[in-house]
Amino acid sequence: MADGGRRDGRAYIGSFTAAGGPGVVAASVAAGSGALTVLGAAGDVPDPAYLALSPGGDTLYAVSETAEGAVAAYRVSGHKPELVGSPVPVGGSGPTHLSLFAGHVLAANYGSGSVTAVPVRPDGTLAGAPSSVLRHSGSGPHTPRQQGPHAHQVQPAPGGRWAVSVDLGTDSVRVCTLTEGSLDVHREIALRPGSGPRHLAFHPHRPYAYVVNELTPTVTVCHWDADDGTLKPLAEVSVLADAPAGDAYPSGIVASPDGRVVWTATRGEDVLSTFAVEAEGLRLIGTVTCAGHWPRALTEAGGFLYVANERSGDVSWFAVDPDTGLPRYEGSIDVPAASCVVIGPEAATT
Repeated sequence: MADGGRRDGRAYIGSFTAAGGPGVVAASVAAGSGALTVLGAAGDVPDPAYLALSPGGDTLYAVSETAEGAVAAYRVSGHKPELVGSPVPVGGSGPTHLSLFAGHVLAANYGSGSVTAVPVRPDGTLAGAPSSVLRHSGSGPHTPRQQGPHAHQVQPAPGGRWAVSVDLGTDSVRVCTLTEGSLDVHREIALRPGSGPRHLAFHPHRPYAYVVNELTPTVTVCHWDADDGTLKPLAEVSVLADAPAGDAYPSGIVASPDGRVVWTATRGEDVLSTFAVEAEGLRLIGTVTCAGHWPRALTEAGGFLYVANERSGDVSWFAVDPDTGLPRYEGSIDVPAASCVVIGPEAATT
């Protein structure tokens, strides 16, 4: 039981089993302090590198980031996630991200450059086959990384009408529809050639989206037109105050619930960057160490930031200063080959 009569919450951590990770890890989240404590792990699906929770928080979905590619569902009522049914092949390779949209799990398949829709039954379990596989096409000027499409993220846009997929290989964001189980491209928006877009975060209540670029250490600020389903790139902002010593490899991006700040993680520099949200842009206000090595993903919940440090094999949490938005390191737990963190619904009061 937590202070103030609040129950501890739950966190779920993905990891790369091929690199020694335990699979899907369940942890408690101490109300008030945000501290994590490992409860149990399920290692029955290889490389569950990215996770997403159902709206009620009782079912957890994972990609299996393998050459074959699959998605899986878990029940998470106990201390250890329990696999429900068999993993469902996605018809693509190397899925790196997934989300829930219009009664389906959507998976972004990096290796094959495609997005897959897998139907979800009313009880939260997965149907036996994808309803649609949308294949991207194109390339970019960064020859080693952009010889073809590499879908890295797919998520719903606010309002639930559109889904957006971010493609590192084609320097573009695709706005998609899902109608009667069929994924279709509504519009493709080109970003700067060679930027290598990786992930996108929407502002919580203003018409903007922020795209973190992996091949150049920047964030592209875009205007988002929810009626027309289009993005308009406005500006690029560096995620670092100074030029990096080598390749920087930005990874994750998160907007604060109140919309005042945006955070990014950069693996090559092992830092978290904090930006103030301004009228039509972002202003870098500071960077802090990620308290580990190779921060692959970050998430915000309850005034805390949680960071999966893949190569140091830990998950760190940071308290967020309510005035500046700057994160302050609070603690870490060991999770070998950690790849992402998701936080369950807010703990209830008693």
